[in-house]
Amino acid sequence: MAAATHTPTSPGSIKRIVAASLIGTTIEWYDFFLYGSAAALVFNTLFFPTADPLVGTLIAFVTYAIGFAARPLGGIVFGHFGDKVGRKKLLVLSLLMMGGATFAMGLLPTYETIGVGAPILLTVLRLVQGFALGGEWGGAVLIVSEHGGDKHRGFWASWPQAGAPGGNLLATGVLALLAAVQSDAAFQSWGWRVPFLLSGLLVVIGLWIRVSVSESPVFLEAQAKAEAAASAGVKEEAPVVEVFRRSWREVLSAIGTRFGENISYYILTSFLLVYVTTHLGLPKSTALNAVLIGSAVHFVTIPMWGALSDRIGRRPVTLIGSAGMAIWAFVFFGLVDSKSFVVITLAVTAGLLLHGAMYGPQAAFISEMFDTKVRYSGASMGSQLASILAGALAPIIAVELLKDYGSSTPISVYLCAAAVVTTLTVAVAKETLGRDLTHDNRAEKTPAAPVATAGDPAQ
Repeated sequence: MAAATHTPTSPGSIKRIVAASLIGTTIEWYDFFLYGSAAALVFNTLFFPTADPLVGTLIAFVTYAIGFAARPLGGIVFGHFGDKVGRKKLLVLSLLMMGGATFAMGLLPTYETIGVGAPILLTVLRLVQGFALGGEWGGAVLIVSEHGGDKHRGFWASWPQAGAPGGNLLATGVLALLAAVQSDAAFQSWGWRVPFLLSGLLVVIGLWIRVSVSESPVFLEAQAKAEAAASAGVKEEAPVVEVFRRSWREVLSAIGTRFGENISYYILTSFLLVYVTTHLGLPKSTALNAVLIGSAVHFVTIPMWGALSDRIGRRPVTLIGSAGMAIWAFVFFGLVDSKSFVVITLAVTAGLLLHGAMYGPQAAFISEMFDTKVRYSGASMGSQLASILAGALAPIIAVELLKDYGSSTPISVYLCAAAVVTTLTVAVAKETLGRDLTHDNRAEKTPAAPVATAGDPAQ
């Protein structure tokens, strides 16, 4: 490990960087989660009408998963250019793409109006959403991680992570408000469009804040070194190639770290809306309000878990969440089946607390796995490949299990198994707490020079 450490940005500047990342990720996750909530509540009838409500919901969730399929491609493209030209420019672009696609969804004609063209257009816009989000996560957490110092990186980098429950809180809150003041017929007719069109205003606010932040000093230092090497005739490989050649173990660690976290989140939030309304026959407001309260607690506690990881390490905090989730998987549905709003809210909130223990340290943990010149590419690819294997399939698998077995037990087994994968991955991973982000980890993989002895001129 290099003797020098990463000097933090001034307190005032780091707070502006964190605010810009948090607001941007909140808006982008609002857009992404809004689709998931709408898929569970209205898209099955508006865009994918079938005789069986569960089948229509399943098809709606397939298009939901398509958005995840585009995320690795977005991670590769944004990661490549983010490692070449900087984090800031790509963060602005990702916000524009995501917001534009979401706004356009609010203007789409339904299946009743134009037939099969409606779900096709919806799917195309969902692909744009996924592509943009694939580049957002890596850039948002890296620009904070690289501005903050080594000592409090877990805390600062966890704030962009809080954008996920923040976006879900915003999306669920808007839907819950509309459900409360509108009849089901009005919501089905036009009310569902309001939260999508609202995205346009949110994007303008996010861009105004995001363009004011400065580029990562760690990236600028690495870029200067790369330019000097290029001037000397040293040819470097594309970041994505270098990641797979030199850092494939870290990519696998990132995938495993995110696996249980990703699956648990979408079961606790998106699938819960289906389970409560379709299987238990409760009003959609029951699930929406439970997720709303749970997301508020989640938002507040994620930075607390990140701060704890600065004290005891990334691995111990993550293991608290993953091992706890493996157990909670069997408690969760038993509580939800009570049909009591208070008990359902308790089940969701406790589950999201455990999820936060995995999610809070994750930004710093994954950022610290990679070198600066490939960090955007490596972090994005590890994160977004996990999203395909985990988050994209989670609602589909859960709905299919519910349809086939009519019971929550197989879903609990599935959730537990996912948490065990993360537990095992993190248990064997290397602790990254305190790692200097300016240090090239490849130096650790090269043979050490002979140690000088007394009398040796090299001493």
